[in-house]
Amino acid sequence: MGDVALTTPVLRGMREQYPEVELVLLTRSAFKPFFSSITGLELFFPDLKNRHKGIRGVFRLFKDINRQSEIDYVIDLHDVLRSKILRLFFRLTGVPVSVLDKGRSEKKSLITGRKKVQLKHSVERYCDVFGKAGFPVVPSKGNWIVPSPGTILKPEFIAEMQGILNIGVAPYAKHKLKVWPESNMVRLIGLISENHKCRFWLFGGAEDSERLEALQLKIPGSTNLAGKFSLDEELVFMSKLDLMIAMDSSNMHIAALLGTKVISIWGGTDPLSGFSAWMQPDSFSIRIPVEELTCRPCTIYGKGECKRGDFACMNWLTPEMVYQKIEKLILSGSKT
Repeated sequence: MGDVALTTPVLRGMREQYPEVELVLLTRSAFKPFFSSITGLELFFPDLKNRHKGIRGVFRLFKDINRQSEIDYVIDLHDVLRSKILRLFFRLTGVPVSVLDKGRSEKKSLITGRKKVQLKHSVERYCDVFGKAGFPVVPSKGNWIVPSPGTILKPEFIAEMQGILNIGVAPYAKHKLKVWPESNMVRLIGLISENHKCRFWLFGGAEDSERLEALQLKIPGSTNLAGKFSLDEELVFMSKLDLMIAMDSSNMHIAALLGTKVISIWGGTDPLSGFSAWMQPDSFSIRIPVEELTCRPCTIYGKGECKRGDFACMNWLTPEMVYQKIEKLILSGSKT
């Protein structure tokens, strides 16, 4: 989901800088809210469970796309097996194709080598693909994801948000090397509550619902939002937050793309790999410096196990350290 959301600065830039070019975006229907406010962008939603399932389904997808639109150029921003097969069908009919360079060798060197350098951001890599297609594009400025017009929050949520500091908390991620110990998050929120009048809103996917319900009981003044909103409603809610505290996760990316301030906490992964929250200050990414813990980053996507065995990259980040950083960067100037 985060990778899909990160296409929005580039697609908005394309619409602004090349209004004469017709763009057809192939994506899952669940992601429609990310793009519904981008004028002039045509969406195509595949049926991956039935009609467009398997190799034959990809061929049907190829034919269905061509029935809907006349395709002159294909830009593959995903470069996975399904997109490889689909672009092959286009190539066989003479349609030129440009493909995302994921920088796999650079990312491998970042993990295995001694030289820790900043790699291109994913948004910049997406821009490069359009450039190879003959459309040099600059990412758009401003809020990149705009909630769908007409989407409103229930009155009870609006009432609860009035007159206090509203802080989103996304404490989990898909892989454990990205997750700060839960006890640390509870302590951090306690430190914030001691000094600021806050309401905490817990974010996560359906798979996090039970854990978030249990976490809510440990955090006074918190509300678990998992499963309570559509994606459209969640985007509206997230756009109204004063701050989001998140792991390296899709919630981090989405909040940043909505224009919300995001404090992100990093363990086995690192912003150096090019997956930082878009256009957030580097100081908002809290992690143990690679000079102090040379095994960082040990992974690009968070998979695997801690080779040290002590999970130092997360355990060395104490709640007090993170709170002091948040207070200095953001909370000292906020309403209390």
